[in-house]
Amino acid sequence: MMYEDIPYEVTPMQLSDMSEVMAIERQSFPTPWSVSAYRYELTYNPNAHYYVVRPREKAPPEFDVGANGWRIRLRRLLSTKKLPSPPVLGYVGFWLVAGEAHISTIAVHPKARRKGLGELLLVKVIETALAANADFVTLEVRVSNHGAQRLYEKYGFERRGRRKGYYSDNHEDAWIMTVDRLDSPEFRALFERNKRALWEKLTRDSERNPGWR
Repeated sequence: MMYEDIPYEVTPMQLSDMSEVMAIERQSFPTPWSVSAYRYELTYNPNAHYYVVRPREKAPPEFDVGANGWRIRLRRLLSTKKLPSPPVLGYVGFWLVAGEAHISTIAVHPKARRKGLGELLLVKVIETALAANADFVTLEVRVSNHGAQRLYEKYGFERRGRRKGYYSDNHEDAWIMTVDRLDSPEFRALFERNKRALWEKLTRDSERNPGWR
């Protein structure tokens, strides 16, 4: 299962993504991170990994047999004007340190939620952790955020502790949720099964309703 097979692409976050990332950040969290915090993470933190998800750009046809097809293709090739990138629909950030992948943030644009994009970003984290031979993935989640907890449980995360008053906006507690034994056959089978189902869903939903808006 390759990322090229689905209608979205997950790529490293760039400083040029900041305006779109911050727009989602402000709509997703009561106490959003600052632009400077993201800039520091991207520029100076060697342990930080940040990704964004976008709709996949359709490549223009190499050849159009229509009467003006070759002219259109030539104009595209000679044009110096850069076409705008597809919009950022969500992002995830995590730290990889001493065998631990710690998810620090994950968010999806309100208009793009409930489409599997948060799960797609989680899959990217787990894949990166596996490639780095990490021992476990961990995160904090609001005790009231049952939807997010169900997603994490789907991938084998379990509650391992509770941080009292963790969230500064309302002093809500956070569950510490962790999945370990990433190299076990049981986890690998669970991960591949969930990933296959997600790939099928993303492709099917895109065919039924092209476009994210």
